[in-house]
Parts: sequence; structure tokens; C-alpha cells
Amino acid sequence: MSKPRSEPWTSGLDDWMARQYRHCAGLMPRAISATGLVKHRPHYGQTVRAAPGSVLACADLAENPDFFFHWLRDSAVVIDALRHLIEDGTLRDQGLRLFGEFVEFSLNLSRLDGRARPGDEEERAGVQPAYVKNLRTREEMAEIYGDRALGEARLGADGRLDILRWQRPQNDGPALRALATMRYWRNEDLRPHLPLKPLRALIESDLDFTREYWPEPCYDLWEERWGRHYHTQIVQFAALSDGAEWARSLGDGRRAESFAHAAQQAARGLDRYFDVESGVYLTPLPDSGLDSAATMRLDFAVLLGLVQAGRRSGPHSPADPKALATLRRLEDLFDRIYPINRDRPAECGTAQGRYEGDIYFTGGAFYFSTLGAAEFYYRAAATVASGEDIALSPEHREILGEILGETPGLQIGAGLARALIARGDAVMATVRRFAPESGVLAEQFSQIDGAPVSAQSLAWSYASFITAFACRNQALRSIGP
Repeated sequence: MSKPRSEPWTSGLDDWMARQYRHCAGLMPRAISATGLVKHRPHYGQTVRAAPGSVLACADLAENPDFFFHWLRDSAVVIDALRHLIEDGTLRDQGLRLFGEFVEFSLNLSRLDGRARPGDEEERAGVQPAYVKNLRTREEMAEIYGDRALGEARLGADGRLDILRWQRPQNDGPALRALATMRYWRNEDLRPHLPLKPLRALIESDLDFTREYWPEPCYDLWEERWGRHYHTQIVQFAALSDGAEWARSLGDGRRAESFAHAAQQAARGLDRYFDVESGVYLTPLPDSGLDSAATMRLDFAVLLGLVQAGRRSGPHSPADPKALATLRRLEDLFDRIYPINRDRPAECGTAQGRYEGDIYFTGGAFYFSTLGAAEFYYRAAATVASGEDIALSPEHREILGEILGETPGLQIGAGLARALIARGDAVMATVRRFAPESGVLAEQFSQIDGAPVSAQSLAWSYASFITAFACRNQALRSIGP
């Protein structure tokens, strides 16, 4: 819950962020290659030891919820954040070792085959009768082989297929992993220290999967709705676009051409998510296999897709006025429905959740959503400071005027960039308001009083702080002294 404080939450914010960064740099790597952790699931007769290279969603052995799994999506976000710790020297040698183990583990996952599962009968025999209903059937397991293994949202931390029912497929994981691993590859200082042959094989596998399956519906980021989703499609577009350039640099013209063609198709599809009437991006598409009761909605998954895709400028980037309008509408939504926002200090930004009507745990604020909003502002600031043009309609000028505190003119460079950084800092002040002094970040914080909710130590939460902080530093460097 909110800590009592007499001075503004932005006072001493730089020092707090530096401390929290160090906390996250110590806590997040505990989820990677956590080979000393063993998870017992007595109802399923399972004993699972984390394998080298696996990334636990939560390195806590608690049951509520059971996050002792390797999610493709979460692991990609964590590994991307690990790169920042390697690049700034915080975890240079350890980080490179962990990344190498992650590459090897990830390659082995792509070779899983549900048709041949040694020990399957023995494993199922240990399941208590009341829990058999939660198992996937043998027929369902047998469908998982070849590239279909990459549509598995989560896998065992020991590198085996998950025997439990879950929302599958989810096709954003390979795209996010390709984006993260290509960022390692593009860093010329890191490249001599990377396992290039297996890394190339992993990137090619993820991009080939993305090219093949990007048009297909799947479950969304929140693992709840079936259809075609903005978050999934924008990270797929970004991976294919970057992948075309990557393949071209390696002389693989065939792959480069096919990735570029698919990226162009995916980019055209992204514009369908813009709702002209409301002036924002909504998701999922209404004609994507949803049941008749489902509708497009305002969803923070859109913003997470925008920052994870990493587009610097143009449509579907933080410099896209339509994206900024979407974030502002989300701020209005959560300011209205969350008590912690309605009475927040003036210097603090909006605590962000997922969508209106969320019933997961308390339906409260998420650290990675709130930090995603800060990252959005910092990324937009870096783009503006670099001199990139922003196409402004009258309504978008109004939003920028609100941020600037004045009507923006045609020249909106450094002044707007500083104002955007200040907006990001206000969001960081909200994180500071509720984060414990230990630096431990849960999955959620209550919309009522800000108390930690759900998983009490989430790797994605730490990754989001690390990435947002790195984007802030980049924005500050872009502005200069």
C-alpha cells in the first residue's frame, strides 16, 4: 500500500530509480537458469527442477498462482532486459553466460515432440483422480511436434512439454524472442561473445514460424480471448521487418524477401485496429473467430505491443499520435475506475491495469503495465528529441498541448521531449509510491490500496523496470545537456 510521505514522490526520484534498478538487476536473474529450485506438484505427481537456460515467470515456489513455468513470451521480455544489464556492465560475464544457456534451452524446446514422450504413462499414473480432468489428452499432446511446439505458450521449466490444459496456441512468443535475440546480434560489441551458430538457428526458427503463422488467430497476451490481436500482430510485424534486414545482412536473400513480404502484409493489417469513431487502437479484430458476444475494447495490451515492437518512428510507434491518444484514453479509464488513481498525489501518474472489467485476482494495476506506460513516454521523448516528424491532427495537437502545458507550435523538439520525460517520471513516481523498499515487485498492486497481489516476485515486472529505466537514459542522452 502507499507509503506515508511528506515530500513529493518526484523528490529524489533519480536516486530511487538508481536503487530500484540495482534491486531489479539482482532479483531478475534469479529466475534464469535457476537450477537450484525444485517444484513439487503433489496433485500431479510432478517434481520439476529448473533446467539451465529456462526462465521462470516467478522464482517463488508458492502455489498462488503457480508460475513455475517457462513462458515463451515472458522469457523473451526478460532476456531482452538482460541485454541492458550486459551492455551497461552490471552483469557482463554472468549475463552473457545466462544468455548462452537461454539460447541452447530455447533451441531444445523447438525440437519437442508430443508424439514420443518417454515416461508418459508413468507420469500420468501419478496424477490424483480429481486432477485428471486438468490434463491434456494424449491426442492433444500428439499434435505438438515440429514448428507447432513454438505455439506452446508455456513449457515445463525442465524443458518438457506442459501436460496441463492451457490456452494454446499463442503466437507472440517466437516473434518477441526473435526481436530480443536479434538485438543481441546487432550489438557489435557483444557479437564476438555470443554463440553465433546456435543463435542464428534460433532466430531463423522463430522468424520462419512467425512468417508462417502470423495470419492465424490465436489466444491473446492475457491468455483469455481467441482471435486476431493487436499485440500479437505488431510484434510479429516488427520481428519480420527486422528479420528481413537481418537475413539480408547474412546474404540469405530468400528469407529476406519472404520476411519482407510478410511484414508488409502484417503492417497493412495493423491499420484495421484503429477505431475512427473513438480515435484509438482497439483489439481484437471483430472478424477473427471470436464468439458473437466478444467486442473490440480498449486494452493495455496495445501499449505493451507498441513498446515491445521497438519501432522508433512512424505508424504503430510511440511517436504515432494515434498511439499517444490510445494511452491517454487508457489513463482516463484507469483514473476513473481505480481508487488509487482517483486520490493520487498530483505529481504521480496513472497506475495502469489491463482493461475495464478485468476479474483476474483484484483486477488491479500491473507493474509491467504501469512501467510500460513510462517506457512509452521515454521512447516517444527520444524520438522527438532526435528530430523525427510527428504528423499532428487538431485532436492530437490538443493532447500534446496538455502534455506541454501550452499550444504546441510547429517546432516541438526539445521542449516536448522534456515534457514527455516528465510524464514518464510521473509514472515512475507511482511505482515508487507502491513498491516496497526491498525492491521486490509483484505481478499486481491492488487498485484499492496498492498492496502486492498475485505472484509476489515477477520476473516480467523486474524486466519492465530495467527496460523503462534504460529507455529513460536514452531519452536523456538524446536531449543532451
